[in-house]
Amino acid sequence: MDMKLEVVVIPVSDVDRARRFYGGLGWRLDADFAAGDAFRVVQFTPPGSQASIHFGKGVTSAAPGSAQNLYLVVSNIEAARAELLGRGVDVSELLHRTREGFVGGPDPERRTYNSFASFSDPDGNKWLLQEITARLPGRVDASVTTFTSSTDLAAALRRAAAAHGEHEERTGQQHSPDWPDWYAEYMVREHAGKPLPT
Repeated sequence: MDMKLEVVVIPVSDVDRARRFYGGLGWRLDADFAAGDAFRVVQFTPPGSQASIHFGKGVTSAAPGSAQNLYLVVSNIEAARAELLGRGVDVSELLHRTREGFVGGPDPERRTYNSFASFSDPDGNKWLLQEITARLPGRVDASVTTFTSSTDLAAALRRAAAAHGEHEERTGQQHSPDWPDWYAEYMVREHAGKPLPT
């Protein structure tokens, strides 16, 4: 039986302020329902996400700001940070993970899962941006390749184009007519965490 994560509840102290903040991120407003003065639920969905957030009045007893380290996966950490800064969000500097801990800047080799930034909403609920360009083996259904946004698809096409350019350089074959097949194979294997074509 499929069990799909649908909604994460975010505890906030001021529903209207939170609605302005998450709307200002460019997230899609899905719902704003109230039942009298004791209950109100607001739902937003981040771009490209299949899961949403809820906040409101009477939806959780958790302390406002107690949601910490909620992950938002992005295909380009620098572009995601720049977009949030452009929207007036106070975003941390980029960090990357090493064996000794976190160090400033994105991962020098741009390895998947290693680059981060963070920001908080007005109540202090903390979000982590994590750059993922290829999933580890077994993390996705290898029989299904989906892209949840045109941005993710475009990023995958750019990575495939760069890899195909290296392939053409190695083989000495320029402008191969089978490039769409090669791109497709590369993108499907990358998405499934399988060895990439060379």
